[in-house]
Amino acid sequence: QVQLVESGGGLVQPGGSLRLSCAASGSIFNTYIIGWFRQAPGKEREGVSCIRRSDGSTYYADSVKGRFTISRDNAKNTVYLQMNSLKPEDTAVYYCAATFSSNVQAMCPRPTFFGSWGQGIQVTVSS
Repeated sequence: QVQLVESGGGLVQPGGSLRLSCAASGSIFNTYIIGWFRQAPGKEREGVSCIRRSDGSTYYADSVKGRFTISRDNAKNTVYLQMNSLKPEDTAVYYCAATFSSNVQAMCPRPTFFGSWGQGIQVTVSS
């Protein structure tokens, strides 16, 4: 089993930036994709961004393209989500998750395909 821990959330003003970190430990051999999801009050959980550990292939939801960047540091077993030009509608609880599936485009939008989850971390964008 893979254990995932998020960090780096908080409160920022519109237009500001945050960097989220997802640290993985345990049995990571079969962890092929790490993804970021978010869930706002009253809304369903949605896929934000994913990265494939083998070649670094990425997926971004249309709502965050050009603003968010996902990256991975294999030496630290950590995936980052750099969030720039933040908007109030980005406010949500953000979760990192892992799956052994390898199709980034097919898997990342749907939480159903992810079996290991972090505890979630709050991101609030407000003046």
